[in-house]
Amino acid sequence: MSEMNEQQKQWSRIVAKSWADEEFKQRLLADPSAVLAEEGVSFPAGTTVSVFEAKENEAVLVVPAKPTDTDLAEVNDERLAAAIVFSATF
Repeated sequence: MSEMNEQQKQWSRIVAKSWADEEFKQRLLADPSAVLAEEGVSFPAGTTVSVFEAKENEAVLVVPAKPTDTDLAEVNDERLAAAIVFSATF
């Protein structure tokens, strides 16, 4: 669980930086892999990284890829919470 907390802290710092620094945000939107790498976030080779900026009065739900390594009956709320990204700005 502490690993998840560290990852959440890292993402939070990146979001806060994008709110405070317009140039950083524009670079993050234009070239997320490079900017995230600068911030210490790495992904496996061949991973496509997308960053979207939610607009005011917009809700964004990212549906993660269906897990292939487990029976869907074994997927619990905690695992789903770790995989789902939801953002709403109202």
